[in-house]
Amino acid sequence: MDYIKAFLVGGAICALAQILLDKTKLMPGRVMVILVCLGTVLGAIGIYEPFAKWAGAGASVPLTGFGNSLFKGIKKAVDQEGFIGIFKGGFTASAVGISAALIFSYIASWIFNPKMKS
Repeated sequence: MDYIKAFLVGGAICALAQILLDKTKLMPGRVMVILVCLGTVLGAIGIYEPFAKWAGAGASVPLTGFGNSLFKGIKKAVDQEGFIGIFKGGFTASAVGISAALIFSYIASWIFNPKMKS
């Protein structure tokens, strides 16, 4: 049942993002920023954590989960180190995920020979 719940919640988040892309003039980058900011704001007001516990990977894998992890990292760093934590916390919390994305993207570019669309 956890897999079905994660699939439905993650699919709903992605479907909402696709609707934003199709029905508005927003560019993909802006929709991605909206999702990250939405996860951050929902984490700050205390809604995202219970939602993520209920939905599992369906809520923690999309970009809203990335925004929430940035918020949690910054909050933890500010509690421990004060003002400087605003700048350090997000990097500390998301370093592994960002590094993995960069490394695997670079490896994929070796394998698949990317081309620009004309």
